[in-house]
Amino acid sequence: MQKILFTLLAFIIISCADETVPKPKGQLRLEYPNAEYYSLEKECPYTFELNDRILLKGKENCAYELHYPKMKATVYLTYKKVENNIEYLLRDAQKLTYDHVVKADDITEQPFINAENKVYGMFYEVGGDAATNAQFYVTDSTKNFMVGSLYFYAKPNYDSIMPAVSYIKNDIRKLVETLKWK
Repeated sequence: MQKILFTLLAFIIISCADETVPKPKGQLRLEYPNAEYYSLEKECPYTFELNDRILLKGKENCAYELHYPKMKATVYLTYKKVENNIEYLLRDAQKLTYDHVVKADDITEQPFINAENKVYGMFYEVGGDAATNAQFYVTDSTKNFMVGSLYFYAKPNYDSIMPAVSYIKNDIRKLVETLKWK
């Protein structure tokens, strides 16, 4: 009898604990500081404005890596001289983008024309879990050609990296909009 009373008493004490309630659904909230831009003035045949939070790593032939360490992302810029090969350069830049069509949900093309500074190009937004989410090329069609690609150092999961992609795409647009050939 005592065992039954003890078991019953223990059961009552244990069951009087607060009821377990599932945690409410949460969403990851990533906020990035407002970008401040400066003009990149190097001994290259172009200038443009960059976010001051970028770690800039110069390569040979006026190519650059724009590192976003907190986002684990890099924009790779490659510069090439146009030497009667504009069709090849354009085809190569477009192929680079469309190689990601296997993993991409969609690829949106946004033409860019700045006739005043002779800057013409295309900005590609790549949706889905592709290796790159943004690519672009710009040219003056006669002397200069630049191509850029955004890559993250993580397995592609578009839903997770979307805030960072949006932030960096704004920086890429600023770069393209402020680009001037020398």
